[in-house]
Amino acid sequence: MRRTSDDERFMAAAIRLSRWHLGQTESNPSVGCLIVLDGVIVGRGVTALSGRPHAETQALTEAGELARGATAYVTLEPCSHHGHTPPCAEALIAAGVARVVVALTDPDPRVSGRGLKMLADAGISVTADVMRERAESELEAYLNRQRRNRPQVILKLAVSADGMIGRQGDGQVAITGRQARAQSHVLRAESDAILVGIGTVLADDPELTCRLPGMESRSPLRIVLDRRLQLPASSRLVSSIADGHRLILVGAPDADPAKATLLRDLGVEFLDAASLPDLLTRLAGEGISSLIVEGGARAARAFLDQHLVDRIVLFSSVVVVGPSGIASPISEQTVPDGFHRRRREQLGADWMNDYIRSST
Repeated sequence: MRRTSDDERFMAAAIRLSRWHLGQTESNPSVGCLIVLDGVIVGRGVTALSGRPHAETQALTEAGELARGATAYVTLEPCSHHGHTPPCAEALIAAGVARVVVALTDPDPRVSGRGLKMLADAGISVTADVMRERAESELEAYLNRQRRNRPQVILKLAVSADGMIGRQGDGQVAITGRQARAQSHVLRAESDAILVGIGTVLADDPELTCRLPGMESRSPLRIVLDRRLQLPASSRLVSSIADGHRLILVGAPDADPAKATLLRDLGVEFLDAASLPDLLTRLAGEGISSLIVEGGARAARAFLDQHLVDRIVLFSSVVVVGPSGIASPISEQTVPDGFHRRRREQLGADWMNDYIRSST
């Protein structure tokens, strides 16, 4: 069916709705759905924080009988397979919707066109690819995991005017201002996991949670690369486990069995991975779609050197660190080939640059 003049307007609203639960839907994508009857939104839904129920079933529940003869706007193709819940395509058919407008087909092999076919076979008019590019941008982490079997790796760096990310021996150094730091915490809130090297932990004693007021519960899974089990049991990372913030250590428990037992008793989880690609594959298997690499020049360089970075969020500051600084692996002038900048925004005195790998 041909697109109507309202299709982009309602799909844009559904895409905005889908952002509500980014990074909070476990292995499922955060999908938005609107049910529209005679130009009026009668039902809305976004994938629940646990990943279930799905957006379509929630929107249909809100719409009730008003869904019959209505149009459903969905940011991702409705599922067609039986999992923990019946397929969303079946729910749309049973509700009697007349038309379904979709932004993206789902690359999940269990769906991948089957949901659209089920709808069409049931006599429902289907329109696909409405606002596809924008929806792809919002769902890029999930799409990356489905297509490449690993999370989207987001390298986040705050770089001083003289090209530094910190100062030797000084622990955490304020490179950026309040507005840029707040945006950094928004990134944490929208991502599944965050990773640092043990060097950053020993130098800065970070907590790696989201500290925006009211959004603390949206903190990502914390991951530390620590082959020799140097993580202090008294660190903020360990102590914050009691507040419900998970922590995974990528290390070898046999390096220090007694230390490993102590950390396990404190709630630290362990994951053994032979390499960074192996780690990413394992994380994808756990449903992790987005991974921020935030701490340490060594960890950042390792991901860059192995061509594992998909997105770079670079905060550029006017602060000068000086000769004792720790050099950043990249700056605005040395972003690796293959990335293009898609967004530049001023945040107080700082600038945020968002780069994406061109082949993503």
